[in-house]
Amino acid sequence: MNKLRNVALATLTCGALLASCGGASPSSASSSSSEPVKEGRRIYFAAPLFSQAERDYNLKITNILEQYDYQVFLPQRDGYLAPDLEGLTEDEKITKIFNKDYEEVVRADIFFGILDGRVPDEGVCVELGIAYSKGKRCYGFKTDARTIELDMDLNPMIIGCLNKLFYNLNGEAAIAELTEYLEHNQL
Repeated sequence: MNKLRNVALATLTCGALLASCGGASPSSASSSSSEPVKEGRRIYFAAPLFSQAERDYNLKITNILEQYDYQVFLPQRDGYLAPDLEGLTEDEKITKIFNKDYEEVVRADIFFGILDGRVPDEGVCVELGIAYSKGKRCYGFKTDARTIELDMDLNPMIIGCLNKLFYNLNGEAAIAELTEYLEHNQL
């Protein structure tokens, strides 16, 4: 139980610093496929994944990235989801999920995070901090105006980590902007 408390405290601390300043087994379509990845094209996709709507949206954007020849690690598809880890203790679930996601962030060339919400998801913020500290190229995607405050839409500690933020309050327009960007640029 102490380990659980320590992991939770560390996660909350990292999330607070950054915010204030998948299936049970990898699928065959995951980033762990035997197909070689082109240099610089491995993406870690960070996003809330707690509702079906969130998971559907994540998959929609992942599919676009994959159409442009990026290999995407999508935790909901390629990693572990706590409800699917039957028979494990809470500590074991936390360790398994954290280690897999951490390993994939470190392994990636690019971080791509969904930053919607009143505040961006704590897990996304921690993953962004890890990616930024490891020198990854970092991109944000935002379609939500709930964080507009004091003439700043995102916390400087979050926006400061990003190479580019795709931001449009119209979700379909944001997706179109991402697609247009990918037509002419690499992440």
